[in-house]
Order: sequence, then C-alpha cells, then structure tokens
Amino acid sequence: MVLVYAEATNGEFRKVAQEVTVYGKKTADVLGTECHAVVLGNTPGAEALGKYGASKVHRVTGPQLEKFDAAVYTVALSEAAKKLGATVVVLPHNSTGKNVTGRLAARLEAGSVAGANSVPMMKDGYFTVTKPVFSGKAFADVQLLTDVKVISLAGNSIPVVESGAEAPVEELSLELPEPKTRVVKHQVATGRVPLPEAELVVSGGRGLKGPENWSVIEELAEALGATTACSRPVADSDWRPHHEHVGQTGVAIRPNLYIAAGISGAIQHLAGVNNSKTIVVINKDPEAPFFKAADYGVVGDLFEVLPRLTEAVKKYKGQ
Repeated sequence: MVLVYAEATNGEFRKVAQEVTVYGKKTADVLGTECHAVVLGNTPGAEALGKYGASKVHRVTGPQLEKFDAAVYTVALSEAAKKLGATVVVLPHNSTGKNVTGRLAARLEAGSVAGANSVPMMKDGYFTVTKPVFSGKAFADVQLLTDVKVISLAGNSIPVVESGAEAPVEELSLELPEPKTRVVKHQVATGRVPLPEAELVVSGGRGLKGPENWSVIEELAEALGATTACSRPVADSDWRPHHEHVGQTGVAIRPNLYIAAGISGAIQHLAGVNNSKTIVVINKDPEAPFFKAADYGVVGDLFEVLPRLTEAVKKYKGQ
C-alpha cells in the first residue's frame, strides 16, 4: 500500500496535499495496490482527498500535533506506516518534508529520494525514481532496493486532476511522544498562493532600488494573479519578508511562469528557479547572466517595462 502524508495549509487541504495524493495514486497504480492518505490534526475536509486518488483517509489527532515538531511528526508518520503496512510513503518536498523525510527513512530503515519530480517506474525489475540533481542541470534515476521506500515530491511536478469520489475518514490511534521543543511564536506566511505551490511568480531584485518601488512588482502580480518573490539581497536588506526569497538558500520553485525584474541571475538564484517552465527576464544590462537561462528576455528599464506590461495584461484580460 502507498501512504501519502496530506498536509493542511492554513487549515485547508490545498494544492500541496492534492499533488501528493495524485502522485500516490499513480505510484499505487504502478505497483498494483491502493493509495491511502494520512492527515495529522483535526483539519476538516479530509474526505475530499478521495477525489484525488486516496481510497481511504486515516486521521491522527492529539495535542502533540497542534504545533509542528519534526520529531513528533516523524513518529506519527512512521507508526502510521508500520500499522497500516505501507511499502511506500510519500511526503511533499516543502519545509515539512525536508525536516521529516530523512528522519522518517531512518526510523523505517527505508531508502529515500528527496525532491522527486516524476512517478516511479519499474525498470529491469527495480523500483526507480527520477529526481533533478546539480541544481536541476541533470536528472538521476535512483533505485530503491529496501522493502519500504520514502519519497518527497517536488512541488508543481505533476498536474492535479480529480479521479474519484470522497473517501471515508477513519481515526487512527497512535502513541505519540511529547514534543521536546516549545513553540513560542507561530507566524503564517500570507499571500495569494504559497510560493512552492504558485504557478505564476513575479520576482524582483536590487534593480528595484528600494522597498518603496515594490509597487511595480505587486501591480503586475495582481494583474496576472501571481505570487510575488524576491532575490536574496532584497530579503537580506529587509525590503521583503524572507519567505519570499527564492534561490538555493531560499525557496525552490517550479512555476509555469517566472518573471524576474532587476535580478542579475547569480548561480545561487538560478538554482532555485531554473525548473520553471518559462522564464522571462527584464534587465537593462544586456550582459546580465540571467539572460542565458531565459526563455524570453527584455533589455530595458524595469520602471518603464513593468507598468507597460501590467497595462497590457489588464487590457488583454478585459477583452
């Protein structure tokens, strides 16, 4: 059986949960088995995960799960996998997945793949998972030879499609440890769509010259229905919050469209965005490294280009 961890985002089962469930169902089809989902906490609406491929949903509750603690979540997921007899466990490759995947694999004595971007295949009789390596410049086929496998799925890797109806939700009783850390503050990033889930992203760099000019980024994002992002120097200068920082040391994203304005395109930034389907670069420096990675490039002053692009988008949507 394939078990997916469906994580709730701000009290809802959104795209990140839907993606892992679809992926789990496709993996289960390859293995000729069922896909079940496990949810941690009392978030309503878990039955809707059946629409994305889960034949059953298992809910684990307890005061220990009210705040995220990697050690507690690892125990909950590993004990759920053991109790249900899961041979494959799938998690999202977000901040939670990055904290838990390795710990979970160790507890289950499982082989693991972090950041997979395609459905596993049986190649020459071996369970094989593909993932990007070298900052997305190449791909590796990883054979998992252990009885239990753990996979974290990179966001925006597969389309979300409904394939079934609502699934029954059953309570799963587990012994959970008390958290060893105390959460003193919990801040939830707000915005149109969380960056790892965003399909359209408009990003700005030091070419904006200051936080007072960020409105040109926000206006284009508003017109497109996109999420805003920034380069590391912008976040380090406190022009924008750090959860908007994309790059090797920030959030890695895979949107359908990434528009970068005033960003030179250092290798550290490219490492976090080069899996975007389409990259548009706007920079007045024709020698900016980012143009080499761009699908479309505009050499021009962003303060002239962005407002005109925003007006063009509004005019097109108004037709």
